[in-house]
Amino acid sequence: MAVTAIMPRKNLLKYIFIPFWFGFLVFPFTGIKSVIFLSLAIFAGELVFFSLTNLKASIRIKETLKLIFRPPILQLFGKKGGGGLSAGLLKGRNRILASIGFVALLVILPVFLNNYYIDVLTLAGLYAVLALGLNISVGMAGLLDLGYIAFYAIGAYTYALLSTKLGVSFWLALPIGGLFAAGIGFMLGIITLRLRGDYLAIVTLGFIQIVHLILNNWDGLTGGPNGILGITRPSLASFKFSQPIHFYYLILGIAILTAIIINRLNNSRIGRAWIAMREDEIAAEAMGIDTTKMKCLAFSIGAFWAGVAGVFFAGKFAFVSPESFTFFESVFVLAMVVLGGMGSILGAVVGAIILIILPEVLRGFASYRMLIFGAVLVAMMLFRPQGLIGSQRRKVELHPEDEKIYVQEMGSLYEVEHR
Repeated sequence: MAVTAIMPRKNLLKYIFIPFWFGFLVFPFTGIKSVIFLSLAIFAGELVFFSLTNLKASIRIKETLKLIFRPPILQLFGKKGGGGLSAGLLKGRNRILASIGFVALLVILPVFLNNYYIDVLTLAGLYAVLALGLNISVGMAGLLDLGYIAFYAIGAYTYALLSTKLGVSFWLALPIGGLFAAGIGFMLGIITLRLRGDYLAIVTLGFIQIVHLILNNWDGLTGGPNGILGITRPSLASFKFSQPIHFYYLILGIAILTAIIINRLNNSRIGRAWIAMREDEIAAEAMGIDTTKMKCLAFSIGAFWAGVAGVFFAGKFAFVSPESFTFFESVFVLAMVVLGGMGSILGAVVGAIILIILPEVLRGFASYRMLIFGAVLVAMMLFRPQGLIGSQRRKVELHPEDEKIYVQEMGSLYEVEHR
């Protein structure tokens, strides 16, 4: 009775199947005792998850009823915990405190880790920047870009050529690589103006194949399959970046800057225009939004951060080759965005961290780790399609029954912000 009170009876068998399935996958490697323990732990986690979600839903309904039945003046100056101004400020303050705490944890974390784990976290930070950039075009603007890694390659090769041919420093090449990739993204946006959905995806898929062929065959410029060696690592005066912890803090700073800028864009008129274009491009254009400008801007800004990540990649490894920029990398970054939650900035970061760290955690299972990894992704898409930390706007698309509550909440917050 306690289980059915927390978890819907019609979905009970479905959620019992999840721990059973994971137990079946790990049974050949761990034994029956570990399988039982793992299955019970997963099922207990599901119970906690559903109890929290039910509590959250009940609180949301209660707050909505208060907003409906309380006088307008009390909606703005209600008691603590109620709707209106105090609730909006409290929510914003909690979000800021949580963000500061998360950043502080990332700053002190390398002190307790060895170089191997610091390298893994550095790689996670690199992919977090890529996921944040792709989240602009895919999650916010609704443009399915399967050739996103091409901009990553352009940024990496830009710095490789500037460093080896002209001796340009890393810090000067960082914005140059981003701007050059943004320029290519702008041109791709112009080419794909009349394309949507699957047709847009096919064109971007062709774009990454073109870039890969150029990098592989233009031996005189890119070095062909051998790539480019001897790229200068970043340095500050006499201090040279050589240890894994140096690159960790560098990519952490880039990732924080990326998240702040994209968050500002998401909450601006540009971000709202992207979301309107994602929902219905024809309706957005009819409402006065310049969809041509917005589409090119989405491609350009997303490509800029991919170019910056490419410059960091070339500076860290001091070597680039075409094999580092394949179509699989684009799919991998897209999986991070979808897993974390399309349109969610924190979700893109969390998705990147999980998809980089999870295969390392499962490394002890050797060749079977990718089977478990794939099973996790499939289960995630079946039972939580909006992602781990999906945006509220995206959640409304996947759960239309929440639209009325969402519209009421957004309406009350809008009134508070414009008083």
